[in-house]
Amino acid sequence: MSLRVIIVGTGGMANFHAETFSKIDGVEIVAGIDTNADRLSAFCEKHGIPHGFSNLEEALAWGEFDAATNVTPDSVHYMTTMPLLAAGKHVLCEKPLATDYAQALEMAQAAQKAGVVNMINLTYRNGACLSHAAKLIAEGAIGEVRHFEACYLQSWLTQPAWGEWSTESTWLWRLSTAHGSKGVLGDVGVHILDFATFAAGSEVSDMSCRLVTFDKAEGGKIGEYVLDANDSMSMHVRLGNGAMGVIHASRFATGHFNDLSLRIFGTKGAIEVKDVKNVSSMRVCLGEDIHGPNWTELEAPRTPSIIEKFVDAIRTGKAAEPDFARGAALQKALDTAVDSDAQNGLSLSV
Repeated sequence: MSLRVIIVGTGGMANFHAETFSKIDGVEIVAGIDTNADRLSAFCEKHGIPHGFSNLEEALAWGEFDAATNVTPDSVHYMTTMPLLAAGKHVLCEKPLATDYAQALEMAQAAQKAGVVNMINLTYRNGACLSHAAKLIAEGAIGEVRHFEACYLQSWLTQPAWGEWSTESTWLWRLSTAHGSKGVLGDVGVHILDFATFAAGSEVSDMSCRLVTFDKAEGGKIGEYVLDANDSMSMHVRLGNGAMGVIHASRFATGHFNDLSLRIFGTKGAIEVKDVKNVSSMRVCLGEDIHGPNWTELEAPRTPSIIEKFVDAIRTGKAAEPDFARGAALQKALDTAVDSDAQNGLSLSV
C-alpha cells in the first residue's frame, strides 16, 4: 500500500521526519507546508518534495495526501492538527501534543471521533531498551513496583551543545513563555514523564513539583526574548500502582549532552535504563542476583520507531501507541506540575 504524507512545518526537526519517512518502502512525501517561503522552498528542494504550500488551508483544498506529520512549534499543534482530523487525515504530531490539557483532550477526542491513526512522537520510545524494560516489568520480572528515579539532563545553557543559545533564535524561543515555551517542563518534561510511567506501567496519581528560572542575561531579556521560562524542574510523584519516586530535569546539567536515565525498583528485582547521546542501554538485578547484589547488562531486541509504527498502523488498521490519548494524559500531568509549583509545591491529584 502506497502512502502519501505531507510535512506541516519545515524547521530543523522536519528534516528528521523527511529522512525517516523516505526510508520506508511505499511512502512518498508529497508536500511541505510553511509560512516561511524561503525555508519551505529550501526544504522541498533538499528532500525532493514536489509541492509546497504556504498554509494548511491550501493543502487541504488540494487534498491529495493520506497522512500528515505535524512538526510545527508547540503553540500551534492544536490549530494545525484539528483541521487535519476534521478532514479525516491520519496525524503524527510532535510532542507535547498541546500547550494545555483542555486542548490536548479535545485533540484526542477529535481523533477518536474521526477514526484515524493518531500518534504523538515521543522519540525515546524508539529506544529498544525502554520497550524491553516495560515488557519485563509488565510480565512481573521485578515483582510489584515500589520506587523509581528518573531524570533528563541537558547542558546547552552551560555550553553550546547545538549552537550558542544566547544569540540564536532557534534556542532563545525555548526560554521565553511569550514565544510559546513551557520551559524545560514542557520541552523535555513530557519525555521523562513518559519514559518513567511507560516503563512502570502506571499513570501519575498525584505529584508535588517545583520549577526554577535562573538569571541568564542582564534584565532577564535578550532582544525580543524575555527569558522567563523554567530551566530546571523537580517532581515528587506517586503512581496509580502505589509506587513512589522522583523525576527531575535541567538544562544546566553540565557534563550531560542529552541524557535520560531511569531506575525502577520492585519487590523481586530492579531495572536501570539509560539513553545517552541516542544510544540506549539497560541492566538488571534479578533472581539470585538481588542477594549480591549483582547487575547484568542486557541486550534488547530492536523495536520499530514511532514513525514506522505510524505507517504500519495506517496500513494494517491496528491501534498504535503512543496515541493522542497518551499525549493528553501526559499534558494533564504537566499542567498539574505547573499548578503545584504555583502553590509552593503543594501535592496535587492528577
